[in-house]
Amino acid sequence: MQSREIEEVPVPVVCREGAKLPQYQTRLAAGVDLCTTETFSLAPMERRLVPTGLSIAVPEGYEAQVRPRSGLALKHGISMVNTPGTIDADYRGELKVLLINFGESVVTLLEGDRIGQLVLSPVSRIVWTEVAELPSTERGAGGFGSTGT
Repeated sequence: MQSREIEEVPVPVVCREGAKLPQYQTRLAAGVDLCTTETFSLAPMERRLVPTGLSIAVPEGYEAQVRPRSGLALKHGISMVNTPGTIDADYRGELKVLLINFGESVVTLLEGDRIGQLVLSPVSRIVWTEVAELPSTERGAGGFGSTGT
């Protein structure tokens, strides 16, 4: 299989005092890790909007997606309430991660801990074409659970 060259897209970032500039952990990682700028605890089923100390200018034609970290999910039951979170190209505020503890124990995260991932993705615009009916498919209107057993 032939590999595709990975496009590098410049993204301006303001990194406040105490914040860590996001890094790719491996050469082929899709997302950079976001870290918290504070120490906090999350009780079971508690939600918290967690600061990263970063603000970015997503280039026009792109969005940034904030996603949960699989290690936090596996080890502690920590995920995100709205996943993926979308950062639009016109947003300039601080990046924050909306975490939730689905686990059974209180989890403490320390300042500098990795709490999410940020992935840059191209955006396509929808152009609606109103029709009387949609073309048919084998699946049709079959919804949740309709394609499995």
